[in-house]
Amino acid sequence: MSKDSGQEDLNSVIRQHSEWLAAQLHAQRESLFPPDAHKSMRKFTSGEAAALLGINDSYLRKLHLDGKGPSPELTAGNRRLYSAQDIQDLRQLLEKTARKPGDYLPGRRPGDHLQIIGVMNFKGGSGKTTTSAHLAQRLALKGYRVLAIDLDPQASMTALHGVQPEFDLLDGGTLYDAIRYDDPAPIRSVIRKTYIPNLDLIPGNLELMEFEHETPRALSQGNAGLFFFRVREALAQVDDDYDVVVIDCPPQLGFLTMSALSAATGVLVTIHPEMLDVMSMSQFLRMTADLMDVIAESGADMSHDWMRYLLTRYEPTDAPQNRIVAFLRTMYGDKVLNAPMLKSTAISDAGLTKQTLYEVDRTAFTRSTYDRAIESLNAVNDEIAQLIQKTWGRS
Repeated sequence: MSKDSGQEDLNSVIRQHSEWLAAQLHAQRESLFPPDAHKSMRKFTSGEAAALLGINDSYLRKLHLDGKGPSPELTAGNRRLYSAQDIQDLRQLLEKTARKPGDYLPGRRPGDHLQIIGVMNFKGGSGKTTTSAHLAQRLALKGYRVLAIDLDPQASMTALHGVQPEFDLLDGGTLYDAIRYDDPAPIRSVIRKTYIPNLDLIPGNLELMEFEHETPRALSQGNAGLFFFRVREALAQVDDDYDVVVIDCPPQLGFLTMSALSAATGVLVTIHPEMLDVMSMSQFLRMTADLMDVIAESGADMSHDWMRYLLTRYEPTDAPQNRIVAFLRTMYGDKVLNAPMLKSTAISDAGLTKQTLYEVDRTAFTRSTYDRAIESLNAVNDEIAQLIQKTWGRS
């Protein structure tokens, strides 16, 4: 039987649609971030800067009047605006006269081990990438040295940070380069500085899937070794350079996720409190436990500093969601973070311009909408920061 003349090859259609979409996304980025298509971080008001530093706005004003620290930008209305680098410079200044070490520079001290946080769930829409990106940026703005790793081949966190995989990563540049079996590259060769001080990025793209395809072949040939240590061994090369690593894991339990789990010191599982998502998570947890048993039998130490569940896209007025939240808190207790990430149009609206909520100006939204969303994000991320501090033996 001959093929109907009206039929099309599915692979040709999909490839054409992919190329159209990539070209449009590239054009959008060029229009959003002219002239060189590079993103930059917005300036912070004196109130925002003071809150990030943990001091009063009046004290920040006194520092400015006394000529101490960087000089903020003054607007026509005589308002002070601070760049992210200004805030970091102020941290360095304030730490010199702090009452106790770490008041303004909260990162590692001698003896503290690198915190590697794996953010995971294998169901789409659980807020995994939103969580990873906002956590990495908040920790960096609070003075931690952060490395964000996009281990998801879909590369949404990469795009949020101004890197378009289809155009900017034509010759590699993902973590795959550092964990491949054939001639791995030094991990420093794939680390990029971002427009936020203290935040570096290892971007992702579809090339990461090569690790999923190559590992079974290497295992069958006896060349894989302890493959699940490859991420950990790569990160060991830059252990002294960072306080925290945030890994946005793929939405499936493959070899990349297993490797991230083996490297992680803390695990954050995102949950959208809907029954179908909770049922899906039940299978996810069971399969994760089975895989970790296999890894442990190979001699790996699978102990972690902490594991927590994060409620995402939570709507406090939704009665069925509240019942599921109560069910999860009763079952898992303090393994569920106290702070949920609220569902907010502000977060999705910011995403339209490939930005996080920390990057957009408050004036772009209804004030109450923005404040509600940012307070929710800060509460989540600061609770995770407290877990990090506790792991290092600090209150």
